Amino acid sequence: MIRRIVCLLLALLCGAAPCLAEESAPAEPEPAVFPRETYNLGIRNLRVYDRFETDTLAFTIESFTMEGARWVLTEIWVQDPARQIRKINAEWGVDLAAPIDMARQFPEAMLLTNASGYISKTYPDIPESYPGEPSDYYYTTLGSLVITEGEILRKLDGVPFYGLALSEDGISMYRGADIEDVLATQPTQTWAFFEPCAIQENGEEVLPEEGTWPMAEEKHPRTVLARINRNNYVLLHIPYGTKLRGVSLYRISEFFSEHFTTEWIYNLDGGYSSSLIYRVQKQRTNIRRVVPNVQKIADMLCFTE
Repeated sequence: MIRRIVCLLLALLCGAAPCLAEESAPAEPEPAVFPRETYNLGIRNLRVYDRFETDTLAFTIESFTMEGARWVLTEIWVQDPARQIRKINAEWGVDLAAPIDMARQFPEAMLLTNASGYISKTYPDIPESYPGEPSDYYYTTLGSLVITEGEILRKLDGVPFYGLALSEDGISMYRGADIEDVLATQPTQTWAFFEPCAIQENGEEVLPEEGTWPMAEEKHPRTVLARINRNNYVLLHIPYGTKLRGVSLYRISEFFSEHFTTEWIYNLDGGYSSSLIYRVQKQRTNIRRVVPNVQKIADMLCFTE
């Protein structure tokens, strides 16, 4: 009799096992966290401007002079890019804003830079692929898809997306992607500039052929973002200055090829919009402008803890 009861219990347990397994199915694995990258650029006059390091965010700001220009490099590591990379907009469709004012309104951001290109009455260059009247786009960022904190502010169906989008896999670069393909990754932020602003992809230069796009050849102040992997990024700023020369995008592409292995490199809005701001680690209220901007901008790319 006892043997029959034991057999019955075992049978019941075996029958329930699949149900228990279904209820306690393992969750989707978290994305891998790449360790912090370190670089030895071998540049003789390189100096460290400042460092910031916590368990979730680390960045080092360095600067040097080369070919008559000041180069500012910021090497960044974020533990969880989907959470720690954020975007700030100026007031949509109303006016642009000074980067320092935007930084003051976002105290969680430890590192901030200018990002998307924009359209205003001063800079009314609207791509031919944009539908609508110029007035529809004043004081807004470029791009056929504009998302901030998960809210879609612009979605131009049938117009390919050129720019950057943030998802669980960190920041990704798109070159003429269908908007629905971008949305399928569930992005929470986007940043965009002109269509040919991609510099490299998978180690290959993708800039327009020399002689076809003056903006890439001319020596201007710049803001450039490169992705090493999901957790590691490099910012390059070429600041504006009365005695400083700018740098062409072709020279920037060559520089990255010499010193880094990247997944992609993208030219953000530069010129007088170029700006780099950070908070001092031991004095969080102390905001420093390493690259001060000259004019107001539409949005910023930010890194938080």
